[in-house]
Amino acid sequence: QHSMASDGPGFVGIRFCQECNNMLYPKEDKENKVLLYACRNCDFRQLADSSCIYVNRIMHEVNEISNIVTDVVQDPTMPRSEDHPCPRCRHRESVFFQSDTKKAAAEMRLYYVCTNPTCNHRWTE
Repeated sequence: QHSMASDGPGFVGIRFCQECNNMLYPKEDKENKVLLYACRNCDFRQLADSSCIYVNRIMHEVNEISNIVTDVVQDPTMPRSEDHPCPRCRHRESVFFQSDTKKAAAEMRLYYVCTNPTCNHRWTE
């Protein structure tokens, strides 16, 4: 059985037919409004234990400042600061955020991106 974490199922997995050992594919039973896994080789079907059929988990470490995408300055929901001027161009406003990686979160490290469109320098303090 899959453990459900706060961020969803960890691994959905591949299911195989109990009759002929071919791969099972997700299939909707429209009449009963349930999700099944069905074999394309024989008539075997099994009820899905979860409505999740695919997980695309993007994992990356922000271990280098060069991994920060400068497009964050265009996001109006990002917090902004005028207390941390850009060390490169001295522009006053910057966008900042905390990485969601375990290592960076444990260090409480903030990452900054200069909002000057000709600079977009990235740094941490």
